[in-house]
Amino acid sequence: MARVLVIDDHDTLREGMTVTLTRSGHTVAAVRSGADGLAAYKKSPFDLVVTDLKMDGMDGIAVTRALKALDPASVVMVVTAFGTIETAVQAMQEGAYDFITKPFPPDVLRAKVEKGLELSATRRQVERLSARTAAHDADAALSHGSLVGDSEPMQRLLGQVRKAAASDATVLVRGESGTGKELVARMLHQHSPRKEGPFVVVHCAALAETLLESELFGHERGSFTGAVKRKLGRFELADGGTLFLDEIGEIPASVQTKLLRVLQEKEIQRVGGEETVKVDVRVVSATHRDLQAEVKAGRFREDLYYRLHIVPLVLPPLRERPEDIASLARHFVTKHALRVNRRVKGLEDSALKALARHAWPGNVRELENVIEQSLVFAEGEMLTEADLPTHLSTSAPRTDASGLPIPHGDRPLPDILEDIERQLIARAYEKAGGVKTETARLLGIKTSALYYKLEKYGFISKGEHPEEGG
Repeated sequence: MARVLVIDDHDTLREGMTVTLTRSGHTVAAVRSGADGLAAYKKSPFDLVVTDLKMDGMDGIAVTRALKALDPASVVMVVTAFGTIETAVQAMQEGAYDFITKPFPPDVLRAKVEKGLELSATRRQVERLSARTAAHDADAALSHGSLVGDSEPMQRLLGQVRKAAASDATVLVRGESGTGKELVARMLHQHSPRKEGPFVVVHCAALAETLLESELFGHERGSFTGAVKRKLGRFELADGGTLFLDEIGEIPASVQTKLLRVLQEKEIQRVGGEETVKVDVRVVSATHRDLQAEVKAGRFREDLYYRLHIVPLVLPPLRERPEDIASLARHFVTKHALRVNRRVKGLEDSALKALARHAWPGNVRELENVIEQSLVFAEGEMLTEADLPTHLSTSAPRTDASGLPIPHGDRPLPDILEDIERQLIARAYEKAGGVKTETARLLGIKTSALYYKLEKYGFISKGEHPEEGG
């Protein structure tokens, strides 16, 4: 279940603790001195360290101090004889989490160790979350991550984010998939008085109902099959910081009810537990759904909606701010070139024009994927149009979310109409499996007219005669 290091120069006591903890299912390493224990920990950290207080050479206090310097998240319990409690308290001031007075029965040792392992698991979980947050924040530090843009919609949004960050009110971020809702949440946290606290993310749509409840509120040992120990939920882990609930519109009704209570009472109750735990958390949620429509349909609680909707922020889709495409593309070249293709320094005008013609139904995430893919195949110092995926070539018009061309103000109307006609014929031809008579039927035109169009747009060679049934 866990890795425990026992440090004690008394052979009988050391062996007794080893047997007791091994029988509890733990992997135990036992050493005679503080120096040996420190060396063992340097090779491979342990979930818990049990060390005697009085030892020759490096005593328990020195061991605790050294372990905390080596690994601030380490959990140390000291073993002390009756009459040296003051020394044990000194060890706790150095970072030990608890002490046990000998002689002690095996069940007391087991209980103390289990408590220490719960603390260890929590510290490691917070450590992992902090590491992921630091990595995301480092990535986002480059021009606010994907929140790049000088367009009026983006500048207005960034101004709203800065104002909202100073408040502690709940925020609901709305926007299509790929627009950067999590980055908005991170900016809110980074510019808030809570910035020194944790930033914890829960992807609500990725978890089943039972798992989501445990993930949010935690659970007690034995509360369900597989709950072998207490687990703190994300609300507790985010205490003093920000909790980001992504895709809040996907949570089931039972969890909505419990979430509403947390927002109202500022306290949680772990699954299978009776104790209430106070939490100080700012909640930022996000969704691509129309939550008002979900409320009307009876799928989302109205009272919860108004609790979440104190400060609404709306992310514009990329097609509504095409002037930002070039700056975003340059940003992603800078972001990914060092890892993917160090030679590339920027984009040629032809590539930027090709990017501007596309409607980006996948928004900023799609643009980032396109740039990263293009960097893989690029051979020169500048990304060219030829480096882009084929569906972004100059022969293809800028299209909307359904794939139809979007007119450009500087293009003649006949060219726009030809683009639309070419796209419609291509779709019908593909759907008909290349059978001309079926293509003509789908388009509602004569087969002879279809052959003219197919020749005109290069789908067949000139002079190709109709084949029977095709």
